[in-house]
Amino acid sequence: MNKTFKWLFVAAFVTIVAAAGFTFTVKEGSCALVSRFGKIVNVHNEAGLHFKLPWPVDKIISYDTRNQYMDSGYTETLTNDKINIILQTYLVWSIKDAEKFHTSVNDYTAAQRHLNDLVANTKNGVLGNYKLSSLVSTNLEDIKIDEISNTIDEQVTQSALNNYGIEIKTLKIKRLALPDANIQSVFEQMIADRQKYVSQYIAEGERDAAIITSEAEAKAAEIIAQGQLEASEINAETERRIAEIYGEAYDRNSELFIFLKKLIALENSVNPDTIIIMRTNESPFDIILETD
Repeated sequence: MNKTFKWLFVAAFVTIVAAAGFTFTVKEGSCALVSRFGKIVNVHNEAGLHFKLPWPVDKIISYDTRNQYMDSGYTETLTNDKINIILQTYLVWSIKDAEKFHTSVNDYTAAQRHLNDLVANTKNGVLGNYKLSSLVSTNLEDIKIDEISNTIDEQVTQSALNNYGIEIKTLKIKRLALPDANIQSVFEQMIADRQKYVSQYIAEGERDAAIITSEAEAKAAEIIAQGQLEASEINAETERRIAEIYGEAYDRNSELFIFLKKLIALENSVNPDTIIIMRTNESPFDIILETD
């Protein structure tokens, strides 16, 4: 009985040792590379039990494939209008191609260093195409932060995957700052930009005022001309009617009409202080003799 137990114990021990030598486990959120004499022969991304050859033939290299977070450094970047800014970004990344990651960067510290350099170079290239007003402006139409962030994200994502086997899950702008030496110049530029709009609004206002004044003067001239035309028509009609009345009065009694016209002319010609020397037989003073 004891001998049988010993054999069973030996068999179990051998089985365990053999299993340990020929199998390995991949944890959830991890991947494993099987390296055979320094050459990658297999990649396992699924969690569970997998087979291998015993050491020293096969070596297992494990990587954490869960999301990793990192901030970019506080490096200065030059805009298209030669303004230094500090544009800090953050990104979330994970291992997508474990074999390429192993051969290119090998560990997480090197990966973050490569990613930081990649982001810095990409920011320099992208922001070189934009002016400061694309990041900081009182005019919302000028701000293109989302466009800049998306462009940096696209370029970094493609390069990180192709070169390092790293997948960029998220890359966004975290912080925008200005070096102390540039703050005053930026304020002056913003004031100049605002002054440009002020001048533009003043010019547009003066232009619109001139148009309104011109239209008002044209309308006023039109109204005055129409009034003068109507007044001329009324005056002409009045003169015609007066002539008709005078004609009718003359036809009824010509002598009385002439007498009254002379009397009116005389009344309009003199006042109490008027001294006139004229022949009394000349019109309209001839009526004085006729009256006497």
